[in-house]
Amino acid sequence: MLTLDTSGVLAAADKRDRSHRGAIAALADEASMVIPAVILAETTYMLRRRLGPVAERAFLEGLIEGEPLVDQETVLPRVLSLVAKYEDLVLSFSDAAVVACAERHGGRILTLDRRDFDVVAHGEGTITIVP
Repeated sequence: MLTLDTSGVLAAADKRDRSHRGAIAALADEASMVIPAVILAETTYMLRRRLGPVAERAFLEGLIEGEPLVDQETVLPRVLSLVAKYEDLVLSFSDAAVVACAERHGGRILTLDRRDFDVVAHGEGTITIVP
């Protein structure tokens, strides 16, 4: 299962994004996807801002249809642990929630935010970044 980060969703949705093809290929390689509920506000805001209300609506319709799955569980102690451990990165709540979600769902994350996620992937040894 592939855990989605906002940047990965945006790249997949925006054909003009230089990482669009890589994001689409990563999604095509996965049987199922999951997104943490706690990043939905960030994701839909960015979709609307970058691509408009039609893209936001299409994403929301996909959620209703079950793709990606919405992970309602936020393991706050794990999120806090990650935020504290990587405070020098200024790891955000959203990014830590994506990592915690990925740890519960196979360890793979679709993100373009390599700066923070690469450090966390190396430090935790439990996640893999794609594309």
